[in-house]
Amino acid sequence: MPPKREKGLLQSYETAVSLAQRLADAGWIFAGHFAACRLYPQDWSDLDTAAVAVAVLVFHFVAELNGLYRSWRGAPLKHEAFRVATTWAVVVPSLLFLAFITKTSAQHSRFIVTVWFGLTPALVLGWRVIVRLALLELRQRGRNSRTVAIAGLTPIAERLAERIATDPYAGMRIVGFYDDRTTRRSKVPLQYAPLLGDLDQLVADARAGRVDRIYITLPLRAEPRINTIVRRLADTTASVYVVADFFVFDLLHAQWSSVGDIPTVSIFDTPFHGVGGWLKRLEDLVVGAAILCIIALPMLLIALGVKLSSPGPIFFRQRRYGLNGAEIRVLKFRTMTVCEDGPDIQQAQRLDPRVTRFGAFLRQTSLDELPQFLQVLTGEMSIVGPRPHAVAHNELYRAKIYGYMLRHKVKPGITGWAQVNGWRGETETVDKMEKRVEHDLDYIRNWHLLWDVKIIMLTIFGSKKSQNAY
Repeated sequence: MPPKREKGLLQSYETAVSLAQRLADAGWIFAGHFAACRLYPQDWSDLDTAAVAVAVLVFHFVAELNGLYRSWRGAPLKHEAFRVATTWAVVVPSLLFLAFITKTSAQHSRFIVTVWFGLTPALVLGWRVIVRLALLELRQRGRNSRTVAIAGLTPIAERLAERIATDPYAGMRIVGFYDDRTTRRSKVPLQYAPLLGDLDQLVADARAGRVDRIYITLPLRAEPRINTIVRRLADTTASVYVVADFFVFDLLHAQWSSVGDIPTVSIFDTPFHGVGGWLKRLEDLVVGAAILCIIALPMLLIALGVKLSSPGPIFFRQRRYGLNGAEIRVLKFRTMTVCEDGPDIQQAQRLDPRVTRFGAFLRQTSLDELPQFLQVLTGEMSIVGPRPHAVAHNELYRAKIYGYMLRHKVKPGITGWAQVNGWRGETETVDKMEKRVEHDLDYIRNWHLLWDVKIIMLTIFGSKKSQNAY
């Protein structure tokens, strides 16, 4: 059984910083509400105290799940800002719901609530910006910084060095590279740091206290060498990190997790676990319900137009793959004289004789997709996501395109990143479908709430939204 490790100075320091952040966030939540009361003006009441207390509890609970209080050294500010925004975005509806069920909503000033909800995230994020600027100033003066050594001159080592060198907020300074292999030592990226020697020299420098952090960037296949160098570095006080080159697997929303006390890393995963999933569902319910209220009358007129323009049903349902490959039946206004849903389905082509005159207009303007907002509310689909394909096309392309089925790690969408970039319509060649899949996977890897807003705006106003639609 390994000996029990004592809590180190660095860990204690990070714990203190995390505690200070929690206290500061609680203070800013209170300050935002207090400032709103002063602006109205309104005297502070027990109801205000209860509202702030609930907001602090919910914020800290969600922040823990959202990773807001982890160490942000070396991480871009926009990532921390996104965590702040998403955390507060859960607090707001929670407070509104609580006020509704306790029948106290009428006792709260709408002005105060609106100012509080808008001011608090600005205060929380503004404080973090000030802290980062203060730390940047300290680090530029040589304080609160860490010296870094990189073991292994691999491509991931160069990417790591570039990231550290171009991020002054990280508070890290690369002292040098170390490697045993002469074939790699000739490829030293000297713009970041010099080559200081082999791995024996690294151990010697670490023992002499010249290095605070060591990043081991050897290939995954070099596990025995990694194990050896880690054992030797155990005789030093340096913090040691293994940077595994998981990028060889073409990661899809990779993240660390654990099974019990066993750490794991996801290679293919979805961004919609936990808070991300709640926000996505909240977006679909709120925006979807609002859009349905707006399009109810146009949908009635379109249904009448479909019925009068050609014989056949108003709606068309087709089997497609949904979340995790589960089969769903997508609902659309009928635009063709046929309703194909068999093992062989021909995609719509330019001047396709099966498309009705009114149907051509609906397809060009994407109005045939409007009934799918009903499926957004039921949870089968999302407003933004990879467009679902017919089952027959899925089975065809999954055998030809690597990673094709990873599109179904998220719910299919009415619109998507591929569609607003012009990759819609007929895919008469495999490379066109590859570009569509490439954009879909890019969306899953980099999803955030504002990107959904951007895609919705591009769907309405973008110049490529009707490209290849026929």
